[in-house]
Amino acid sequence: MRKTDSIRVITFDLDNTLWDVGQTIRRAETLLREWMQTNTPDALAVYASGAIEEIRADIVARHPNQRYDLSFLRTEVLRACMLESGLAESQAKRAAEAAFEVFFVGRNDVVFFDNALKVLEDLSQRYRLFALTNGNADIHRVGIGQYFEGAVSSADVGASKPDPAMFSAVLARAGVQAPEAVHVGDHLSDDILGANRAGMLSIWFNRDGAHDNNGDSQPSAEVQSLSALPDSIAGLS
Repeated sequence: MRKTDSIRVITFDLDNTLWDVGQTIRRAETLLREWMQTNTPDALAVYASGAIEEIRADIVARHPNQRYDLSFLRTEVLRACMLESGLAESQAKRAAEAAFEVFFVGRNDVVFFDNALKVLEDLSQRYRLFALTNGNADIHRVGIGQYFEGAVSSADVGASKPDPAMFSAVLARAGVQAPEAVHVGDHLSDDILGANRAGMLSIWFNRDGAHDNNGDSQPSAEVQSLSALPDSIAGLS
């Protein structure tokens, strides 16, 4: 276990680290489709069809610099569905933005894992916290913004974890060196491997008790509950 005398910053993955993202997205998708059924049923038929993958691939191909911006991509997919259903350009744009907002409300209506809020409150009193996510959840709309000094997403960086650019970006935002920061996440490659290669400490949130067979992804520490995080971080100091 690698230790440091000066942990100053904790960076947190969000999805599947603080809440179950699968559950969250399913509920958001349900809200979106219900709204479309009521307001744009012809566009829903396109959205729910086999054509959606081709539509999305076309949008990514036309906007390669925004392929990591999940909010942009979803809004553009919705706009394309609106256009395909026969709406005029201005109508399609307004409808897509309204539809995305319905989805985004659901996207940020999360059910936190046990003790997540208590642990964030506790840690925020002793360390500087930053979110580091490949997703598009908004820490303020989720209701945890008061615990975080900032957030860095793949849309901000134009890359996604485990790309070193993500970790460099959050370290630069925090103004600290890699050994002064510990990253907490659930994904062995995106979170642990990425943090290790950036020179940061890493804590694997192994909620399901999985086995790690990849030496490159060996975390500095491992927890199966968020309530164990404060002691785990203290043990790295």
